[in-house]
Amino acid sequence: MQSTNKPMTPKPWTRGLNRIPLLLAVVAISDFLVFGRAPGLNLFLFAILVTATILLSARRRIQPLTAAVWLGLSALASGPLIEAPSLMGIAVSLCMVMCVALAGARLIPRRLSGLPPVLFRFVLIAPLRLLQDCRRHLGSRTEGSLLVAIWRNIGIWTVPLILASIFLLLFAIANPLIEDALRSIDFAFLLQFMDLWRIGFWLAVAAFVWAMLRPRLKRRILRRRAHGPAVDRAEIPFLSHASLLRSLILFNALFATQTLLDLVYLWGGVDLPDGMSHAEYAHRGAYPLIATALLAAAFVLIAMRRGGPGDNSPLIRSLVHAWIGQNILLCLSSILRLDLYVEAYSLTELRVAAGIWMGLVAVGLVLILLRILLRQSNQWLIAANIAVLMGVLYLSAFIDFPAFIARFNVTHSLELSHEGVPLDIDYLSSLGPSAIPALDLYLSALPYDATEKRGTALSIRQSLAHGFERRSRDWRSWNFRSQRIEAYLRSPSTIAR
Repeated sequence: MQSTNKPMTPKPWTRGLNRIPLLLAVVAISDFLVFGRAPGLNLFLFAILVTATILLSARRRIQPLTAAVWLGLSALASGPLIEAPSLMGIAVSLCMVMCVALAGARLIPRRLSGLPPVLFRFVLIAPLRLLQDCRRHLGSRTEGSLLVAIWRNIGIWTVPLILASIFLLLFAIANPLIEDALRSIDFAFLLQFMDLWRIGFWLAVAAFVWAMLRPRLKRRILRRRAHGPAVDRAEIPFLSHASLLRSLILFNALFATQTLLDLVYLWGGVDLPDGMSHAEYAHRGAYPLIATALLAAAFVLIAMRRGGPGDNSPLIRSLVHAWIGQNILLCLSSILRLDLYVEAYSLTELRVAAGIWMGLVAVGLVLILLRILLRQSNQWLIAANIAVLMGVLYLSAFIDFPAFIARFNVTHSLELSHEGVPLDIDYLSSLGPSAIPALDLYLSALPYDATEKRGTALSIRQSLAHGFERRSRDWRSWNFRSQRIEAYLRSPSTIAR
């Protein structure tokens, strides 16, 4: 008689239980690497650890070469964390870890332009993934539920653990070495793991890692409700051909006026009216003009929507092209305004961020123009903008902005360049130990009779160096930027000063 026994396929949560040991291991290693430690190399190792865990526990087997490629991409994306821990580096690293998780679950869209919305949906769902799974399966009474599986595992381990404890007790009575070893266990050390902050850290790491191990995207349900006949968007008065045409003519005229004023006073250097400096003119316009460009970009996307009146009118398309060109000039003028303001009032971290933001807005406008010329979708536009943003964040994470700002302010200060404004030594002290080389340059250029300025600069330099020496020396907190600063402070030329 032929056997009809079929190989038993593991139930969904039996497969899910295989990930629980990995989850606990990652939480334990994360506690060792990250909790209570200054950020540094440990964040890079954590990203690699989570990536490797995802690849090991993927629902479908991943080829070794593919796994090596994903692991390499994760290491490359997490590279800024070795340079120095920063929010930009953490953001890029987390995005790559999420991409690996989606790839392991075969949830990566075929077209890369569809990746940003998938990542956005995943970010919204991921924080509650562990809680949802626990609530869904712990309350289930079915044979394959998580509660039943956990109860069975507890039953399997109960007898071995009890007997092992009895044997250990008997061995301790018989062997004084084992007795001494048991007595030497520091229970106070074990009690430190009951710290509420530590438990919260465990839960946060567990929730994050579980979401990466079991990624899921809810299907979007599109429901169409009939509320009468459909309205053609081309017939809406505010979006009609006539409305768009008049809007673009008016907008181009207004922007041309602003561009002409900038060409005369900013680019041409014509004297401003009495009582107004170029710095004041630049400062008042830098940020509002960027907001204007963003609003203009939103209007262009609405005006040039697929199938709308702007998409089919050559005249409107020409006016949109001209308006985008003026917006790009507006962004360049904003960057020039910022440069004039920095020349008058020195450089700060906020002004560096504003300059990068203005450049991103200008690139975004160029991409909008390409989207119209190439007749691409808004999904393509969003993906292209996110790719540019992630690239800028990745490269910026490698740059020591405090060191750059400190050196810029020192070299352009009145004390060194004999023009501009005096050095704001108090702001320089807020930039941290990265400003020490710039302070040394400042001290070397000060005349010997400037005793007050020299004393203030020396005091700040010693304070920064002392604070740097007190940093954590744990290998988990190591980063390349701190290593460079330490090498600088230990160099013979620096010590001689």
